[in-house]
Amino acid sequence: QVQLVESGGGLVQPGESLRLSCASASGMDFSDRHMGWYRQAPGKERDWVARITIRGTTDVATSVKGRFTISRDNAKNMIYLQMNSLQPDDTAVYYCNTGYKPTLHWGQGTQVTVSS
Repeated sequence: QVQLVESGGGLVQPGESLRLSCASASGMDFSDRHMGWYRQAPGKERDWVARITIRGTTDVATSVKGRFTISRDNAKNMIYLQMNSLQPDDTAVYYCNTGYKPTLHWGQGTQVTVSS
């Protein structure tokens, strides 16, 4: 069973930045998969946030366009989400999974809280 481990969340003020990281604790190679980030705000369904293809093409949800950037480091087998200009509406638990459709078991996620 693939284990995804997300990290890097925290409590920040509006306008600040965070970088989230996603690793595989089970040795799965991310380099041959499209990968993505998702988030679930309190009381809401889990939504797609960003995607990076095997070739490195990226796409982000409209709500985070211009503020969030997804990247990958195949040498380290890591997926990242750089989040700038964070807003209270970005408060959620963030998860990584495969990019076009989540097909892996969800990790524990990492909590991002944006509050003044």
